[in-house]
Amino acid sequence: MFLGFLLFLPLLGQAATPATIPANPAPAARGATATTSAASADPGAEFVQAQTLIDHGKFDEGIAQLRQLQARNPRMRGLNREFGVAYYKHGDFMTASQYLQPALQDDPNDGESTQLLGLSYYFSGRPAQAVPLLEKVNSWYPAANVDASYVLGICYIQLHNYDQARKAFASMYGVPPESAPAYLFAARMLLREEFDPIAEQYAKQAIALDPKLPLAHYFLGELYLYKSRIPESIAQFQQELALDPAHAPTYYKLADAYTRVLRWDDAERLLQRSIWLDSTASGPYILMGKVLLNKGEPQVAVRTLKHALHMDPNNYIAHHLLGECYRALGDSQQAADELKFASQLESKQ
Repeated sequence: MFLGFLLFLPLLGQAATPATIPANPAPAARGATATTSAASADPGAEFVQAQTLIDHGKFDEGIAQLRQLQARNPRMRGLNREFGVAYYKHGDFMTASQYLQPALQDDPNDGESTQLLGLSYYFSGRPAQAVPLLEKVNSWYPAANVDASYVLGICYIQLHNYDQARKAFASMYGVPPESAPAYLFAARMLLREEFDPIAEQYAKQAIALDPKLPLAHYFLGELYLYKSRIPESIAQFQQELALDPAHAPTYYKLADAYTRVLRWDDAERLLQRSIWLDSTASGPYILMGKVLLNKGEPQVAVRTLKHALHMDPNNYIAHHLLGECYRALGDSQQAADELKFASQLESKQ
């Protein structure tokens, strides 16, 4: 669950040089390698070297540079902050928090240290400690800090404080916290975190507040399809189409639901509509291949699946279905090749 949020690190971890460290030289000088004698005479230059190494992913070398500074002056102001930023960027969140704690004691108004410490707590599985820090960040930057709002909302979910999570996501998307969209946004995040019953409850509340809210019925349809509650899923997708008959993914998902109850003709009709509205998605073509195969039309299914693989070459489901089509056509060698390749792709994924 935590790995997905590593994508935010380059955005959130750009550290500024602490105020007590001498000002950075020009950008060209920052990237240059100073001589040992010059660096020894200028601690600020060594900070710059360490930061440059860390910025370029050379974490061990950058941290070693900071260790040299620490050995000469253990009380140098700003060292804890630099160590914390370095370990945060390196993905060692537990160690990062151990340095960012004293850094924040040195400067309680340091916004970046506050944010990075909160995120370090979150990534190391301590949401209760992360919450007050991320709340403070949000109070400082209510409109700008989307990532902190998102992580704050996820922390609230993990702490089962669902209403506060909804408010965090509402802030993230700029909608009123008691509005229908706020409940729908929270429902989506809750489902992602596998809080399915609460997600269903919040989606229903969104619809109660606004029966015509776009994609609310679609969300419930996806939820019910995932839970194999097929009749309820079909009903929700049909309600979504009544509100938005031009939404291609709804036709696709409704067709998927129909395949679960072997309504192949209905599924084919809906998939045609989905493809006519949006021919850029591979999913409807793959499902159409499955439908055609089950309707006894493997030759047509082969052409459909090849088109899907042109868009998504490494889709193992498409390769598996293509193998089944070749088997139905009596081409045992191509069938074996496709099924083997599908198995290899699936194991990699």
